[in-house]
Amino acid sequence: MVKEKKRVALISVFAAIFLTGFKLVIGILTGSLGILSEALHSGLDLVAAVITYFSVRISDKPADTEHNYGHGKIENFSALIETILLLITCGWIISEAMERLISGKTQIEVNVWSYVVVISSIIIDTTRSRALYKVAKKYNSQALEADALHFSSDIWSSAVVLFGLICANFGFFFADSVAALVVALIVLFVSYKLGKRAVDVLLDKAPQETTEKVKQVLTTYNEVKKFHSLKIRTAGADTFIKFNIHLEPDSSLRNVHELCDKIEKDLIGIIPRSEVYIHAEPQDISHIQAETMTTFPTNAGD
Repeated sequence: MVKEKKRVALISVFAAIFLTGFKLVIGILTGSLGILSEALHSGLDLVAAVITYFSVRISDKPADTEHNYGHGKIENFSALIETILLLITCGWIISEAMERLISGKTQIEVNVWSYVVVISSIIIDTTRSRALYKVAKKYNSQALEADALHFSSDIWSSAVVLFGLICANFGFFFADSVAALVVALIVLFVSYKLGKRAVDVLLDKAPQETTEKVKQVLTTYNEVKKFHSLKIRTAGADTFIKFNIHLEPDSSLRNVHELCDKIEKDLIGIIPRSEVYIHAEPQDISHIQAETMTTFPTNAGD
């Protein structure tokens, strides 16, 4: 598992190195702001890819005495750093594009290499994003998913730059700067999605989709009279689930244990890399505890 994640992350690093260098050289030679903005975008993708590579190496280390819940959140932290880098990209692109449009200095040189670098970028980005998404989904890796999102955003931004180059080829040079602004908007959208997900996980926001899955499993067991205090948190690829269930008071310890094992097995089957903590209590004291227990309206069972 770790080897496959490391391999796909390392290939992405080399792909980002190639794209950054290629775009930078052609951007400088042609003076195209669209290509230069793409070079900067790819440059930050390179930094993000390096961060991802090291984060997937660390995140799968087992829990220890200092990190009782493992090292998974390093993936979420790396995604937050990638968001900040993307925002820096947007600031530079918008500033440079507006300056060119206001000053009227939009003249660029369009040649065959301009098209080669952009089309090559689209092909490579498509290949890398698909490979990253595949492995990210397989291992529930948010760091690889964030890296895939970087490469997929490059596909759209490169397509916009390609359109700007075509317009510039017909004398509409301002289209290059406009294309750069559109790239910035795309990057801002990607940054928002990445940043929100990273912050939600770092602040232990309960994932609603996972919450609904847990509720659906618990409602299939007739032995469970009630459940409450459902708490879910994620850390990288790992999910930690905790809840209380109410059972018949005359249930034997063996039966309670076997039931909890079944529930745990069902949850692990639909929620990969999850750890489940179940507290069982007799149903006949539930009406007493209901007066004092802390409730979570969005997570409480009926």
